[in-house]
Amino acid sequence: MSPKKLVRMLTKAVQNEIQILIKGAPGIGKTDIVLLVAKITKMDVILMHPVVSDPTDFKGLPAIVNGKACFLPYGQLRKLVETNKKTICFIDDAGQAPATVQAALMQLVFGKTVNEHDISNKIVFLAATNRREDRAHVTAILEPLKSRFHSIVELIIDKGEWIEWALQNDIVAEVIAFINMNPDMLLTGKATSEIINHPSPRMWKHVSDMIKAEILDLETAIGAVGEIAGAAFVGFLKVWTTLPDLDDLIANPKRAAVPTEPSALYAIVSALCKRIDKKNAENIFEYGKRLPNEFDTLLGLDAERKNPKIKETKGYCDWIIRHPEISSGMAA
Repeated sequence: MSPKKLVRMLTKAVQNEIQILIKGAPGIGKTDIVLLVAKITKMDVILMHPVVSDPTDFKGLPAIVNGKACFLPYGQLRKLVETNKKTICFIDDAGQAPATVQAALMQLVFGKTVNEHDISNKIVFLAATNRREDRAHVTAILEPLKSRFHSIVELIIDKGEWIEWALQNDIVAEVIAFINMNPDMLLTGKATSEIINHPSPRMWKHVSDMIKAEILDLETAIGAVGEIAGAAFVGFLKVWTTLPDLDDLIANPKRAAVPTEPSALYAIVSALCKRIDKKNAENIFEYGKRLPNEFDTLLGLDAERKNPKIKETKGYCDWIIRHPEISSGMAA
């Protein structure tokens, strides 16, 4: 299930008290999606990490009340019992938790109790886990716990949706251009016990952060996304330094230089998409006329993802006329 589809589905699910377990590779945004759904639905979030819990953590605090021994809910358990606001209880990395802890979770997810205390009817449970093949210390999820969820869905990364997210979330243009050119490097690598990283959406965000901090070099790039992707990205950055001056290009779209190398074309398109707005859209799309057709197409698609308001400009309308296959696809 793609990220956008998962967001739509979870939004309806939590509003109807449907409990979902999400599985997927590490670093692809499972937690971020749940937090986004909470924001969309204006629900609170209780975030649980059972991998660092003990089975007794879900019993409550032993106490004597009115001469009788009991367990009192505290911390997150207390909020589960007392909240009067619609709340998502998100159990993250559920598959990494020991079997004894998973068993303790059953009373929460299905029984909706913390010992003798009923959980608030405002609570809906979601959970996430990596897969066994991800070598993330996921052995299994107990069958009785799995069956407490209405459905198990797998999150699959979609390059186009990631580009749209990156354009709207301050990921540097260099990373966006590189993934546009090398979509297979967005998420790669076979899980290993070696102390190395592989490309993933999370790690490419880290690369973006290191570029902003001016600490990215070959070693840190390889440390973030592995030897192959790291070396390829650093090589790509050398192309980035050869791009025409963007201010001059936008001011003089009919005279500015047009790169010929594919890597430079990907770079210039991503750089322009990060800068586009309603004021400069006409000039940027004017420059797009001089690009090879596939890069002019990419320019319009990514520009719309970055700033949907550019659809109100003459430049975008001219671009649509140049690409009837895009408008026909939208109509379909």
